[in-house]
Amino acid sequence: MGVQNAPTFYQSLAAGGMAGTAVDLLFFPIDTVKTRLQSSQGFIKAGGFRGVYKGVGSVVVGSAPGAAIFFCTYDTLKHTLPIPTHYAPFTHMIAASVGEVAACLIRVPTEVIKTRMQTSTYGNLGKSSFAAAKLVLEKEGLRGFYRGFGSTIMREIPFTSLQFPII
Repeated sequence: MGVQNAPTFYQSLAAGGMAGTAVDLLFFPIDTVKTRLQSSQGFIKAGGFRGVYKGVGSVVVGSAPGAAIFFCTYDTLKHTLPIPTHYAPFTHMIAASVGEVAACLIRVPTEVIKTRMQTSTYGNLGKSSFAAAKLVLEKEGLRGFYRGFGSTIMREIPFTSLQFPII
């Protein structure tokens, strides 16, 4: 076996973006059903099994940039953090955690819009992801796009802190 070179910044950017988008699109209907089951409106009022791709526009817009930012941050930090090589798992944990925070700056706003669409929160006023985004801004301001940011970080960091040192 030959020596494998580390991916370049642009390779990480492209691979992360494509992988993130593929996974998000593949599992979107399952996520919609889960979100509607958890909705305070109840499953049927939130849409039931109809329109399981409702809100996919926000995911398409945010998935590739979010995943790309994660992988670029992760790859850059794992090569530049001044941690001795015998502590490599800690390097991966820190790089993945910072990568998650960076990715969530994009991921959380798209998740907010997506869940508002999936549960028909705005009814006929939120017929598109763009319309829902305008309503979030109008009703809640910029802070509305980051609702759940802290809890998302608390969920993602332990996962990636375990996943990436194992890889």
